[in-house]
Amino acid sequence: MTDLTIIGTGNMARGLAARAVAAGRSVQLLAHEDKAKADSLAAELDGKITTGVLGEQLTGALVIPAVYFDASRAIVEQYGDALTGKVYVDITNPVDFATFDSLSVPADSSAAEELQKATGAKVVKAFNTTFAATLSDGTVAGHPLDVLIAGDDAAATQAVVEFASAAGLNPVVVGPQRRARQLEHMGFLHILLSANEELPAYQWNSALKVVPAA
Repeated sequence: MTDLTIIGTGNMARGLAARAVAAGRSVQLLAHEDKAKADSLAAELDGKITTGVLGEQLTGALVIPAVYFDASRAIVEQYGDALTGKVYVDITNPVDFATFDSLSVPADSSAAEELQKATGAKVVKAFNTTFAATLSDGTVAGHPLDVLIAGDDAAATQAVVEFASAAGLNPVVVGPQRRARQLEHMGFLHILLSANEELPAYQWNSALKVVPAA
């Protein structure tokens, strides 16, 4: 068994795996098809990382697919009952890429809630408001990243809090799973800032932070 299973080898997978290594956590890293990509990333990060490909048994207590929303739905369908009881961390922003003007889930739902309907895992929303480049370091402008978290299961939510804290990040539980609706709109807005060529200061290098009064 490992502490986390991270699915994917792209930029978000890299950032999450870097934070896991910093936290001293063991990681199962699954590539979509090419195990060599997982092997290369594992060697680069030099932590307690085992590698494999999508479809192999999930060994992590926390499962974090670092993929788009549609791919997350396919993963939930593929693994089925194997996810039951595990903590599934949904990091997605279900952007409608056809219009790039809205989200692709119903207004009264969220990616996290849609995934929860399809799995026996305990779905917790987290990391969707952070960018890959900033996760690698865990800070922006000297400030630790906020990880905004929403979940219905107290133990599952706490497991994500503990991982974020151990990784040097600042976990903030915003409420139950339905608060993922607001988090996904926040994540979408954050994406739009970096996708806007008229805002050159925001190029996937920013962070959303809630600053309490001193």
